[in-house]
Amino acid sequence: MIVMSAVRHAAAGSAALLFALPVPVAAASPARPVPRAVSSVGEPTPPARQYVDRTRLDRRGTQVQRLAGAPDVPSVSALSWVVADASSGEVLAARNAHRKLPPASTLKTLFALTALPRHQPSEQHTVADSELTGIGAGSSLVGVKEGYTYKVSDLWNGVFLSSGNDAVHVLAEMNGGWESMTRQMQEKARSLGAEDTHVVSPDGYDAPGQVSSAYDLAVFGRNGLQDPAFARYCSTAYAEFPAGSSSYGIANTNRLLTGENGVERYPGLLGIKNGYTSNAGNTLVSAARRGDRTLVVSVMNPRRAAAWPCTRRRGSCSTGASRRRGGCSRSARSRRCGRRRRPTRARGRCR
Repeated sequence: MIVMSAVRHAAAGSAALLFALPVPVAAASPARPVPRAVSSVGEPTPPARQYVDRTRLDRRGTQVQRLAGAPDVPSVSALSWVVADASSGEVLAARNAHRKLPPASTLKTLFALTALPRHQPSEQHTVADSELTGIGAGSSLVGVKEGYTYKVSDLWNGVFLSSGNDAVHVLAEMNGGWESMTRQMQEKARSLGAEDTHVVSPDGYDAPGQVSSAYDLAVFGRNGLQDPAFARYCSTAYAEFPAGSSSYGIANTNRLLTGENGVERYPGLLGIKNGYTSNAGNTLVSAARRGDRTLVVSVMNPRRAAAWPCTRRRGSCSTGASRRRGGCSRSARSRRCGRRRRPTRARGRCR
């Protein structure tokens, strides 16, 4: 995956830290430690820190200040991207960091930041039919069914692994309803200093006026990693999803995390969230750990092939998940539905 090559360069000391970003009042205290990822890969020494004028984030095009002897920034086809240090919020490199673009299912990171603290993982909830109304056509689904009882942790696995819009709808109803959740997410974004984001549909489904930016997505990813529950869900590769008296397996749609279908698993990857809609193209916010350092990467609409799976159905979010309510999960598809997964090509101040 293209931008992950930028992370490799940064971790190897061949990209410079760029600009120190403003820290909001709510984040004035020292950042909480980011959960560590286990990796057997030998890691190089990170580069020396370097601070540069943060106003460069508002400039168009690629912004990077390379250390002496560092190679050129790799060619990146995305319309917008950011590479930032997860602990400090400093940006190493960026392109059109504040360009407003549709976020697709990466908006689920903001949904999780807003709703995740409200309920305990062991809490159980029986789904009403009304909670599954209004799901957009072609949405990715984990297979939530009315009348079934789920633990809150099951629903969050459905959100993070299968990008299930059905799970998002149920959790939103548990937290005041769809419209209320939209307002709560908007308020949360502003409290984090994410000024580019406008929330219309909490699941990331294409909606007129719904936008975010690579900068804001990096903000959401960085803040999410500081929450142990968020970090645990977003880095989970596989899980079992209940189906009454039985269950079926679900796999994370990010193949950089699972290493499926010929994509090499990225060492130290912490996951976070990928997405796709016909309007947004492929989107991604992710992070990787190297020794005592974690980098956050956000990518919006790469114009060349992406390393995480997507669908081409209008309005669908992220993917590899089931295309019908109660249908098979991505990992169960081959054994239960007899269908093969097919990756497709994308169309063309971290606080």
